[in-house]
Amino acid sequence: MGKQARKIVGVDVKKLINDLNKAYCDEWLAFYSYRFMGQVVSGAGYEDMAEFLNKTADIELEHSRELADRIVELGGTPVAQFGMIEKNANVAYPVPPDKTDDYNAIVSTVLAAEAAAIDVYQAIANETFGKDHVTHNVVMHILSEEIQHEEMFENLGLVKQEVEPVKKEAVTARY
Repeated sequence: MGKQARKIVGVDVKKLINDLNKAYCDEWLAFYSYRFMGQVVSGAGYEDMAEFLNKTADIELEHSRELADRIVELGGTPVAQFGMIEKNANVAYPVPPDKTDDYNAIVSTVLAAEAAAIDVYQAIANETFGKDHVTHNVVMHILSEEIQHEEMFENLGLVKQEVEPVKKEAVTARY
C-alpha cells in the first residue's frame, strides 16, 4: 500500500490488522470444519449435504485469501503457524458432531459458526465505515456471503430452535 493510501486510512492500522487476522483465523477454522464434515457426512442424501458443506468450505477459504491480501496491503502478516490459528481466532473451532449422519447437529454447527462470523464482520464494517473504504468493501463482500451461508443452511429447515453464535470459551475439541 502506498504512502497516500496509508495516510487516508482513518483507523488504527495495527488494531485493524489484528482484527483482520482474527477473522482470517476464523475463516481457516470454518474451512477445516466444513471440509471435514463434507468428507465424512453419511446417511440418506449425504451427497447433497456434502455438496453444501464443501461449497461453503471453498468460499471460507476464498475469504481467508481476501483477508490475507488486505492484511498484507495494510503492512501486516497473516498468522503463519497453523497451531496459532485457533489461539488467535475470535471463536473456537466449530467442532463437528460425533454422528456423521446427524444433519441437525451438522447444520447447527454451521449456523453457530456463521452467526459468529456475521457478528465479527459487522463489527469490522462498523469500525471501517467512512474511514477505510477498501477494507470496508472487502469486509462487506465477505459479510454478504456469510449472510447467504446462514440463509442457505437455515432454508434446509433442519434446525427449529435458535442457534447461538460460537463463543471461544464455549466449545472444546473432541478430537
